[in-house]
Amino acid sequence: MPGLKQVIILRTDLGMGKGKIAAQSAHASLMAYLEAKRINKEVTEKWIAAGMEKITLKAASEGELLELQKRAKAAKLPCALVHDAGHTQVPAGSTTALAIGPALEAKIDEITGSLKLL
Repeated sequence: MPGLKQVIILRTDLGMGKGKIAAQSAHASLMAYLEAKRINKEVTEKWIAAGMEKITLKAASEGELLELQKRAKAAKLPCALVHDAGHTQVPAGSTTALAIGPALEAKIDEITGSLKLL
């Protein structure tokens, strides 16, 4: 099977600290993995066996995350949007992260290829 990966996109406009970014990334990654497993267990098993490649990227706003989610869903890619509970650094309900995949790298790159690394 061609290359598989997961992309995690985090908002940079919220001013989240390193620990908050790590936590939101973990939430997004796990949520998207569970969605991918529900859709196609074989893909997730191959992704795990290949080392679970993940890339973290940045988005400038909530609007950008929502547009990326819309495009991922239209492409039938597993994805998960994270809304924070608001207990620490950001207001409750803030959209903090989006994960896409695991899925074929080329399909994800069609949506996220222009984004910069976090």
